[in-house]
Amino acid sequence: MLAPAVYEPKQDKNKETLIEEMEDLEFQMFRMQENMKEIAKKWNVLGIDQTKEEKWVIVYSSDDGNVCKIMAHDCEEAFQGNWAFSIHAHYKPNYHIHIDDIRGEENRGYGSVCMKFLKEYTIDQNIHTISGDISHRDWDHLDRLIHFYKKHHFYLDLEHSEQKGEIYWHP
Repeated sequence: MLAPAVYEPKQDKNKETLIEEMEDLEFQMFRMQENMKEIAKKWNVLGIDQTKEEKWVIVYSSDDGNVCKIMAHDCEEAFQGNWAFSIHAHYKPNYHIHIDDIRGEENRGYGSVCMKFLKEYTIDQNIHTISGDISHRDWDHLDRLIHFYKKHHFYLDLEHSEQKGEIYWHP
């Protein structure tokens, strides 16, 4: 026998709240449009997405054939030429790219957005493997790294005794 679902009435927002949310959304869209124009002057815009905090970000890339950077800019601020988050990687032989560094504020959702776009970008570029290193300096936040890479379906090979490791992803 199935238990009846608990009904929770939908909370209606008052008119003032809806107007405020609409104005905020309009401003975000204007800011996003202006930021997109500035970013597109120098970089390849890959798309827009939302973080886990429902913040809109513009994701863009820089790729000189040796180094690839996937960057995100938070649309709450005017673009001043700086990213909020980035993943830096370099190309290796045999359709392979190696993550050198992940830079930016943690636990905001930027990393997941950038990783999603890096994976899509590498597939589009016919890259068969993404790899990276976990170094001694990363060991103080190893649990967070393990969670992040497993969430993005990476294989982790950790050497706890030497406090180092490697990550791999294959599409």
